[in-house]
Amino acid sequence: MRLVGEDTFTAFGLPGTPGTDEFWAAARAPASIPDGDGWTTLFLWRGSDAASIDFESWSEPVPLARFGDTDCWYAEVRMPARLRVTYQFRVGEEAYADPLNPVGAGGDRSIAATPDAPAQPHWPAVGADGVLPLPRTRIRWASEQLGGRRTVRVHPAGGGGPVVLLLDGDDWLYLHPAMTAFDSAVASGEMPPVTLVFLPAKDREAEFACRAELWEAVRDELLPLVAESGVSADLDRLVVAGQSLGGLSAVYAALEFPELVSRVACQSGSFWWTSDAVGSADPLGGPVGGAVADRLRKRPGLTGLRVAFDVGEHETRMLPHCAEVETLAEQAGATVRVSRSASGHDRVGWRHALLRDVAWALGAP
Repeated sequence: MRLVGEDTFTAFGLPGTPGTDEFWAAARAPASIPDGDGWTTLFLWRGSDAASIDFESWSEPVPLARFGDTDCWYAEVRMPARLRVTYQFRVGEEAYADPLNPVGAGGDRSIAATPDAPAQPHWPAVGADGVLPLPRTRIRWASEQLGGRRTVRVHPAGGGGPVVLLLDGDDWLYLHPAMTAFDSAVASGEMPPVTLVFLPAKDREAEFACRAELWEAVRDELLPLVAESGVSADLDRLVVAGQSLGGLSAVYAALEFPELVSRVACQSGSFWWTSDAVGSADPLGGPVGGAVADRLRKRPGLTGLRVAFDVGEHETRMLPHCAEVETLAEQAGATVRVSRSASGHDRVGWRHALLRDVAWALGAP
């Protein structure tokens, strides 16, 4: 991080003296200017107390500096080429979205993108105070196999079709408008009509580990409830979409329950996972590809599996784990698609890949 002086604010197109009414009336942030092979991005915060910026996985927290004795706090942050990242301001124990940024993710997060980050055409800009639409159909699932109750929402995009099971479903309902994005992608002809099933997690580390209980419950309890919901749904064609631990679980399901899961959209799967890695001082420092790679080495003949892998290009330590699993899956006979998103370990970077890879898993070119 490099702090800026008054004479450099104009480089970001900000007129007037920082902290004045003229300045705040024109202020728009974050703002980026070219800097070598990347970008320098200016963040602004208006307030009386010290603040910092928390980035989603990409960087350590960045403190903001105060301009004189004004209410203007600022930081100039060096960003690499092609980066989209979620962030929030921290003031004491409170977290806030950026009031100068119209693009949010939930009520207390904002989204920044360098000018060269690829467009995400189907994802609308939703401010921190925006209310995302929710599917009308709700399933109250009291699982005997998993324990507890959860609300699963179901949405027939384009009238419904193959089931797309979205792990971490609440994130796709309340942080990122997946319902709107899938509707847009279907309307544009980029994917066939699908039925979205938003599956929330109650305990991610337990449910998304390499364990059978979740997938037995999906097979025996959840999908029959979807069939009875009254929403048009083709249960014979199921795509499982998961990110991070959810991506790990999706690929595990394809290996252990091939009669249930044969199409997967996996974003940055936690392929470092082994039973020993959980709780260790360096979870990503174990065997490359973790438990899933070990399973793949023993599972030839995956010709029925169609799996799209994506991972953030800035996830330095995740990349070897993901690359190992990608290679082994293809060697085992699976039909594989591999891509890299302009992000770190961050749902906002993977969300365009989610649409594209679900469409591909269903057979679109």
